[in-house]
Amino acid sequence: MGVIRHRMATTAISPRLRLRLTHTAEQIVRGGHPWVYSDSIRELNRAGHTGEVAVVFDRNDRFLALGFFDPASPIRLRVLHVGRPVTLDSVFWQQRLAAALRRRDGLFGADTNGYRCINGESDGWPGLVVDRYAETLVLKLYSTAWLAPVGWMLAQRSLGAPPFGLDLSGLLIAALQPGRVVLRLSRNLQSAAADHGLADGQELWPSPSDASALPPASVHFLEDGLEFEAEVVRGQKTGFFLDQRENRRRTATLVEGAEVLNAFSFSGGFSLHAARGGARSVADLDISPVALESARRNFAFNRHHPRIAAVRYEQVQADAFEWLANGPSRAFDCVICDPPSLARRESERPGAIQAYGRLAASSLARVRRGGVLLSASCSAHVSTEEFFGVVRRAVRVSGRRAEELATTGHAPDHPATFPEAQYLKAVYFRLLD
Repeated sequence: MGVIRHRMATTAISPRLRLRLTHTAEQIVRGGHPWVYSDSIRELNRAGHTGEVAVVFDRNDRFLALGFFDPASPIRLRVLHVGRPVTLDSVFWQQRLAAALRRRDGLFGADTNGYRCINGESDGWPGLVVDRYAETLVLKLYSTAWLAPVGWMLAQRSLGAPPFGLDLSGLLIAALQPGRVVLRLSRNLQSAAADHGLADGQELWPSPSDASALPPASVHFLEDGLEFEAEVVRGQKTGFFLDQRENRRRTATLVEGAEVLNAFSFSGGFSLHAARGGARSVADLDISPVALESARRNFAFNRHHPRIAAVRYEQVQADAFEWLANGPSRAFDCVICDPPSLARRESERPGAIQAYGRLAASSLARVRRGGVLLSASCSAHVSTEEFFGVVRRAVRVSGRRAEELATTGHAPDHPATFPEAQYLKAVYFRLLD
């Protein structure tokens, strides 16, 4: 029988939490999927506690996996390791971090210091993301399992040995040498985090004398030599949409001399790349005045680039759905349509697919002959096949001849190793008439 060894401080002795799964779930876990749902567990030796490490044994009572247990989540177990038994100690975590960082070796030069260092389950850190913005690391948590080790970071070892043998701050500081570490929490964790002395937007390192103190709201970083600000304390995701970097690069190669519309523009990332790529004009379209103000600042940071200084730049504050469908009669040489997620849960999937179809149709109507449409989705509940299918259908229904230039997925610093992680997709068309 396999044995798992795990070191953590505790005053109560209880038997190791042991799980057995359905046959189908066993096969899925053995195949590398990192989630076990509640209805896939057929046996527990006792009630499990939030965030504890559970061991999974197969039908022959052999060690199969270990993971973080959460009795309140439909994802009952987030798998941490599959295969031979291991010891959760500093060596395990050092190796796990080193593997994630090796995947990013050679991806970025000195002109890019904003990127993802750890991408959750796909890097072997289930429910945890680390993004770098110059000297600032943003640590975002999506699982209650991480609350105890992150809370221990603030306690500065006063609670004894770290949970799971993980000195997370020590690891990150040694490997990445940041100037500071900022904590971000998914919405479902914010109440539970308070019990560990944690709050969204909190500075974890260096530890402030006032645990509720907040670091500066924004930091500056480089993407391909362009300067952007990231709202690391209260911004969306970890402060910026790093995952669209490769699509921004690609778009910049398609727009020389073009008039560009950036719908759902947020802080103007696509627009700045298009301007430096030689666009004649760029229009940002977004309903949020906060987003448009951020875009104005980003343009101001980069006015020393001759092409950015020369571009005709405008902003339209409006609902992008409504403006694209019914706004002023204007056409562009390139339309970028990159809305926020339209399906945050499975029940919203059918409506999201219809909405993507409407957006594609109204965006196509704005593209001049010879122009380019980029249509993107970040909705995990809408599959790649469904999204590409509905955009292609909109092109066919439009009656216009079009050349499909490319389809893209995740950036290399955002690996997606299982279906539920594959949220990002984009398709490019050139309109021939």
